[in-house]
Amino acid sequence: MRRLLHLVQSLGTGIILGALGFMLIAEPASAESGRIVILNGQDLKPYQDVLAGLQQSLTKQGITLSVEIHSLRGSLGKAQDVLRDVKQHGARLVVTLGSAATQAAVREVSHLPILATMIVSADDIHSASNATAVLLEYPLDTQLQWLRRMVPGAGTVGVLFNPKENQTKVNSAMRIAQGAGLTLLTQAVDTPRALPDALENLSRTVDALWGISDSVVMTPQTAEPILLSTFRNKIPLAGLSTSWVKAGALYALDRDYVDIGIQCGEIVGKVLGGIGAGSLPPMHPRKVTYAVNLKTAGAMHLELPQDLIQGATQVFQ
Repeated sequence: MRRLLHLVQSLGTGIILGALGFMLIAEPASAESGRIVILNGQDLKPYQDVLAGLQQSLTKQGITLSVEIHSLRGSLGKAQDVLRDVKQHGARLVVTLGSAATQAAVREVSHLPILATMIVSADDIHSASNATAVLLEYPLDTQLQWLRRMVPGAGTVGVLFNPKENQTKVNSAMRIAQGAGLTLLTQAVDTPRALPDALENLSRTVDALWGISDSVVMTPQTAEPILLSTFRNKIPLAGLSTSWVKAGALYALDRDYVDIGIQCGEIVGKVLGGIGAGSLPPMHPRKVTYAVNLKTAGAMHLELPQDLIQGATQVFQ
């Protein structure tokens, strides 16, 4: 997921944050303990949209604490400098955007509440009793329900995965799929070199291929062979993002990043109101957006219902 986010065009941080009215490390030391400190891992548009939604939510709630945004641009050293200052001078809350920023905060800060976002799953915060998150990943049942809506004739669904990363997720998905009337066929892929044979094995028996976030299987480097295989075998692919759909996947669930920021702001309000961050379970995105590729649908002799086409945020044809 992090690699896919890098494909999104970046925006100028200074212009956007100035327009939002954020304060960039401008408060005097005496006021620092009343601040919200944000570690922004990347200057990409989804991250900026999250910050916009967060500010919108804080303003709506009347929260006027100083908000400091530290743009890390992938620098672990800068994250450590900011967190060292937080430990010395305090803060009401630490907000992290991205996996690297989150992992750094979890390692360094145990006495202050942490709110993480722009992370795929809760793995990055599982060891922190002071942290919660708004995740990027949708619940497995939501993902499989949408697959059934997009490809209602698919009774057997294939999934490629790296066992070291996704065995637990796949085990859960198999149980959920069975309850939804689907048969989930899985193929373990330990290295990218094993991908072609795995694709060939699944292509003989599945009606659709479900892509899950996986650093071995679903990457920019493996996108071309996966898409070529699904086209050649006329197997609809549920991709990871709009970028995958543009490249030829049938559809993908995407995210309303502004609304994710609003969700974060609502959690900030709860934490500032006295609720422990660690007592709040991680949340999934509450708004489902998606993109569809009608050219791919036509090539695979699929006719998507008009309501699904009209509800898509992007339609490629």
